[in-house]
Amino acid sequence: MASVPAPDVTQLLAQWSGGDQAALDRLMPLVYGELRRLASAYLRRERSNHTLQSTALVHEAFMRMVHQHDVQWKNRAHFFAIAAQMIRRILVDYARSQHAEKRGSGAVKLALDDAMAVPLAGSDVDLLGLNDALDLLTELDERQSRIVELRFFTGLSIEETAEVMQISPATIKREWQTARAWLFREMTRNSPPE
Repeated sequence: MASVPAPDVTQLLAQWSGGDQAALDRLMPLVYGELRRLASAYLRRERSNHTLQSTALVHEAFMRMVHQHDVQWKNRAHFFAIAAQMIRRILVDYARSQHAEKRGSGAVKLALDDAMAVPLAGSDVDLLGLNDALDLLTELDERQSRIVELRFFTGLSIEETAEVMQISPATIKREWQTARAWLFREMTRNSPPE
């Protein structure tokens, strides 16, 4: 018996954008597993006592995406680019709430992503500082900012990022290196020397 091919994510996204709620039901298992894998990979790089779980992160990101009424989903790449933005927002909101609960005891720190490999002081990255730097980078170079979101917040490889953004892996690698250097400079600009 021939196996039935998996439904095309792009086709299901288009159907869902067109108002077909059944397409969302067929789409969810296809993308939810991938989002869970990405969130798990990201959270494994976090500090060991982080209380946000990958299931909660994925659920929140997916629910926010489902409630995007004005988005016309173009393809799988567009979907995962929006997912990266949602994950970033959720993590930043979470970091802000943790920071507020600690009442000035310092920003929430995250273990530095091996893929990021920016030699920041120590082995932690200030997520709120990274978010502020990414906002500045977006104003200067939106493409580089999207690459950082996809690589850092969803843990996509160079090749996966190239597929999502529909540009060559060599360009992604070059832009990734440039963005990392810029972020390092921006995030350490006002850091006190050790």
